[in-house]
Amino acid sequence: MLLRFLVIFLLFSTVFATPLVAAESRVTGKANLEGSQTDSFDKDFAEAFDRDFLGPNGHQEKLIPDPLEGWNRGVFWFNDKLYFYLVKPVARGYRYTVPKPARTSVKNFFSNLAAPIRVANALLQFKFKDFGNELYRFIVNSTLGIGGLFDPADSIAGIKRRDKDFGLTMGYYGIGHGFYLVLPIVGPSSLRDATGSVVDSFFDPAKYADLGTVEYLGVQTFKTINWLSLDPDTYEGVIRDALDPYLFIRAAYVQRRMAMVGRSDYTVDMLNIFDGTDFDFDIVNPLRWLGI
Repeated sequence: MLLRFLVIFLLFSTVFATPLVAAESRVTGKANLEGSQTDSFDKDFAEAFDRDFLGPNGHQEKLIPDPLEGWNRGVFWFNDKLYFYLVKPVARGYRYTVPKPARTSVKNFFSNLAAPIRVANALLQFKFKDFGNELYRFIVNSTLGIGGLFDPADSIAGIKRRDKDFGLTMGYYGIGHGFYLVLPIVGPSSLRDATGSVVDSFFDPAKYADLGTVEYLGVQTFKTINWLSLDPDTYEGVIRDALDPYLFIRAAYVQRRMAMVGRSDYTVDMLNIFDGTDFDFDIVNPLRWLGI
């Protein structure tokens, strides 16, 4: 029943929020036009960025094969228009309608709901400290955090979330991206990461809830709108500054995923998940927070 309410709420927020955002867009559009007349593009930055992707012979070097570039650019164009003309306006209207603390709690809830995915992949990578980290966060936030609406594991104990997914797990074991993909609505991905998303879906608790297809899609849409309402217009900055947004996002996506793989040599001496500074029991023990 709650999920049906969320779907209905999302549809109503779309209808009533869009006019508010349209008015705001007229004002901000005028301001952006005035700013564009005074701001010039930083050519030195663009040239330095381009040099970062040049090979030893001075030719541009792709970080990932892109045999479907024509198709990918078409999907990129579709996603871009969908973002600017529908998704982002709705997110902005939602931002003005719902207070930030409530939106932050919604983000925390969905992040906590995805904890089993991070726990399972940390274990598959034999990263036992990350496994303990995510297991601790899930238990504490699910209980003291009231079902994940709050994040005392971070705000009180200082235990940060460690992003893990099956795409990263495959990368950890040396499996490459395959080739670049831009998926409708989802955005940048790769053959490896798209496959990983399918595997991760089996660890998603929402998949096993008693939801119809429309309800499930409504929940996922609501999660995306809520997340975008907290985003400081990152995509807009990329589009504004990049010479070729498609190439910029492709390179940024691959670099970010390479950094997230973060291969480390875990030894037997590191199997104690409660070893190290992360698990200082004077800080992470919830009983201490309650004065017990």
